[in-house]
Amino acid sequence: MSLDIANSNVNRNITLAGTSVAIFTFLLFFLYPRSGEINSILFQFTLAIIVSVIFSLVISALYYYGTALTLTLRPEQATTIFGKAEAFWLVGYSLLLLEPSLILFTVNLIAVGLYGLVLWFSYLYLTWLQFKKQTKRR
Repeated sequence: MSLDIANSNVNRNITLAGTSVAIFTFLLFFLYPRSGEINSILFQFTLAIIVSVIFSLVISALYYYGTALTLTLRPEQATTIFGKAEAFWLVGYSLLLLEPSLILFTVNLIAVGLYGLVLWFSYLYLTWLQFKKQTKRR
């Protein structure tokens, strides 16, 4: 995979994740106040799908981003500044992923919120595995 393709994939996934968050927010803003008027099971299932999409896109972007890094840098070229930038990116992106679960808990949709929280912890575990794999290569 070329560097241009890897970077393009990262950008595309971030855009799609942002769009998914917008859809998620739309669903909560316009449909949740009418929860007595809509099918609550279908509504929660729809929210679970949107949460799944957001997590899938972000995890995919993580893998593409890792691919882009391996194409552009040799381990001996890594710098302290680059490491700090990566740490902040990872923290920010991880907290962004926690947001859907927090919103769901806020509007008292506990079951879907717990599902999102399980996905978030799964993301953290996958990130940790990727980190371990990358540090073994060095």
